[in-house]
Amino acid sequence: MSINLESYIREVMDFPKPGIGFKDITPLLLDSRAFRKSIDDFAKALSGKKIDKIASIESRGFIFGGALAHKLGCGHAIVRKQGKLPHKIITESYELEYGTDSVEMHIDAINEGERVLIIDDLLATGGTAQATARLVEKAGGVVSAIAFVIELAFLEGRKKIEDYEIISLIKYE
Repeated sequence: MSINLESYIREVMDFPKPGIGFKDITPLLLDSRAFRKSIDDFAKALSGKKIDKIASIESRGFIFGGALAHKLGCGHAIVRKQGKLPHKIITESYELEYGTDSVEMHIDAINEGERVLIIDDLLATGGTAQATARLVEKAGGVVSAIAFVIELAFLEGRKKIEDYEIISLIKYE
């Protein structure tokens, strides 16, 4: 039986604010076969690529990053919002619609020359993924690809990270 991952995405209307149709990955995570398929699909898309580390973005990216790092046998670096990491950090800021935000990573999370896959659950406007790519490069890593469970193509976030290979399991045009 073939599993259609899109059928495991629940749309929650008017969350987090009116007019937004939130793409909820919780049903995918609740079903062991669907979750396993998402990890297997990422691994298949990365076949032949040497990945030394996975940099996963807070917080839902951690779920996929940890499982995929285990499957690929590589390290796992976490990228968090500002002020959440206890050790020495490097920071990268990015623009929001009204203001700025920052992502951080431990200074020793990525070594010079390591090939890094960045992963998150969702590509929307691309700002967080772009900042994470700059963070990885600032640490001396090489971004091999950026992967998402869901891409909201209509928001054109891909444009901000078009210099990198992009992997999306589910695309909403």
